[in-house]
Amino acid sequence: MDQPWLKNYPKGVPATIKYDQYASIVQLLEESYQKYATRPAFTCMGKTLTYGDVDTYSRSLGAYLQSLGLQQGDRVALMMPNVLQYTVAVAAVLRAGFVAVNVNPLYTPRELEHQLKDSGSKAIIILENFAATLQAVLDKTPIKHIVLASMGDMLGLIKGTLVNYVVRNKKKMVPAFSLPTAVKFNDAMARGKPLALSPSKAKFDDPAVLQYTGGTTGVSKGATLLHRNIIANVLQSEAWMQPALNNPKKPKPPEQLITVCALPLYHIFAFTICYLLVTRTGGHAILIPNPRDIPGTIKALKGYELHMFPAVNTLYNAMVNDPTFAELNTKNLRVANGGGMAVQKAVAEKWLAATGCPIVEGYGLSETSPSATCNPTDSDAYSGTIGMPLPSTDVVLRDDDNNPVALGTPGEICIKGPQVMAGYWQRPDETANVFSNDGFFKSGDIGVMDERGYFKIVDRKKDMVLVSGFNVYPNEVEDVVASCPGVMECAVIGVPDDKSGEAVKVFVVKKDPALTEQQVRDYCEANLAGYKKPKYVVFRADLPKTPVGKILRRELRDLDKKAA
Repeated sequence: MDQPWLKNYPKGVPATIKYDQYASIVQLLEESYQKYATRPAFTCMGKTLTYGDVDTYSRSLGAYLQSLGLQQGDRVALMMPNVLQYTVAVAAVLRAGFVAVNVNPLYTPRELEHQLKDSGSKAIIILENFAATLQAVLDKTPIKHIVLASMGDMLGLIKGTLVNYVVRNKKKMVPAFSLPTAVKFNDAMARGKPLALSPSKAKFDDPAVLQYTGGTTGVSKGATLLHRNIIANVLQSEAWMQPALNNPKKPKPPEQLITVCALPLYHIFAFTICYLLVTRTGGHAILIPNPRDIPGTIKALKGYELHMFPAVNTLYNAMVNDPTFAELNTKNLRVANGGGMAVQKAVAEKWLAATGCPIVEGYGLSETSPSATCNPTDSDAYSGTIGMPLPSTDVVLRDDDNNPVALGTPGEICIKGPQVMAGYWQRPDETANVFSNDGFFKSGDIGVMDERGYFKIVDRKKDMVLVSGFNVYPNEVEDVVASCPGVMECAVIGVPDDKSGEAVKVFVVKKDPALTEQQVRDYCEANLAGYKKPKYVVFRADLPKTPVGKILRRELRDLDKKAA
């Protein structure tokens, strides 16, 4: 099979990677705990845990979980934002031989009930801020054991007590709840401390993480990520990062790299890159519990020389538009990995001007652990593409009949590689629907490939707008509108239209309060073909987003239908 990208790989990046050097994620973690024991590993709210600390605490918590009678392979849910407790808890779950089920803390009771039941989770480690949600559905789930964390648990007695008081009583962030059987996080660690942790029996091909995703249809499904899937993606990402670290145009980076962890760790992008890749390389991650608080995020990052900054377009946009962003030390920033949604040219250009480090856009899904393609990390400008397949990864574009499309022709992005999931948890029919007969995962995304082997996302099948028989891809229209002076961010959907079948509607958040609808229309007139121009321009104070910052077009469509 033709793989033109291999001829254009950055110097020093191998075509394939050896991903069987670890028997499990546990082996990777424990290697780093020994190798980097005295190094800072994770910092949050001014408190730092070393690798040795994470080793000790996770060993105790893991032993406690085993003492509950949980069996090898049982699922344990984790429902927390980016706090130190998560870094300990997920290591404890894996080291004890269980499967981690990452849960979005902002779930409604209905969504939480579905995920706990679908995964068959027998235990949950949850921050008290979200305990009321669990209480509402607990009797409908298989949960038997609850470990209840508080925001201040790992911040020390004095600071922790103060933080808990403020969170509970001043900011009112902990709704009333009653979970009488719950054991407090610190108590669970204390109970496990005198116990011996039985080594995990997890093997290379055993499930490690259930990562729930909406996918293309229906209710959320658990992408079953095996130990080997995630290990492979960590090693693929590490290999891909090397050109940036060895870039002769920049001073040599320090031995320990500092990574901004503003993406939520319960999301696979951050879990793989900000948690496991950081751990594998002995890095130091600065955890941001609430990245929507841009001033607070910038304050937390002051005083550090930043080297790695994975994020989504909306976060880059918000950061670079904050007047205090210039106070951060980004002079030795090596990699800004953009993923999760399309990186817009206007944002990429402003980020590059502010930091000297281009946003390197990549592409992946929960089902691919997540990274499948990426631009070279030693790039010096925004490319407008999602780059090339990572080592040991093959990508083909196919039509609706599963036939390869001609070069430059849009087709569905289909992926094969060691990072691709085993399937959807206990959903063989759904799994069969997304895998071709020759083992490629069908992403549901439409892309094109150029002669160099670089791919460009055109859009998701279901997001495409059909205007008088012409395909309009929202990403393209959004890219144009986002570069219009006075626009902060935007999103495009298709709406029914009597004349053209569908019409383009754009929702715009203003950066300049004086921006008018006519100015947006004039800009689109100058930059878009007639059928691509928005028929409707609507200004909004904000756009609905996932906790990762990805704009929810589906929610905009639903809101638009209700308003009609």
